[in-house]
Amino acid sequence: MRTYLLPLASLLLVAPAVYGGSSQPAAIDAKAAFDRLRSLAGKWEAKTDRGDFEVAYEVIAGGSAVVERTVVENMPMETVYYLDNSRLLLTHYCILGNQPRMEAREFNPATGELKFEFLDVTNLATPGAAHMHNVAFRFPDADHLTADWQLFENGRLKSTESFQFTRQRQ
Repeated sequence: MRTYLLPLASLLLVAPAVYGGSSQPAAIDAKAAFDRLRSLAGKWEAKTDRGDFEVAYEVIAGGSAVVERTVVENMPMETVYYLDNSRLLLTHYCILGNQPRMEAREFNPATGELKFEFLDVTNLATPGAAHMHNVAFRFPDADHLTADWQLFENGRLKSTESFQFTRQRQ
């Protein structure tokens, strides 16, 4: 029995380095992604089959947060984007009455793609209640923005709301 202990202990110590790696995604340049979000400051508009949709971005708190404000069906919502050391996070204050948090997991400055993935949610009515789960942005240029918000319910993708925004000139 003793002859097996040393090889088994060695295997247990080496296995995580060989097979496990890290379950964490590769780090993104959160500061560069946040700077891209700060450049959105101003008013934007999307034309949809349900009518025009407006959103405003404002840089607040000495440049440490970006607030996205919109009104859907006469109900205001806000999403706050902010850095947490080397992470870019968002908290979405939804008309559904809950507050999902997401972390930026991918950012490609060359293509203008920024993807946030679900971290957790507060004030969820039931474990399977509907909530925003992921969002992907594309910034093709300084005056255009695409946002794809994913709604999950009962642990599954229920729908994706896609918006193509154009910056409004004042």
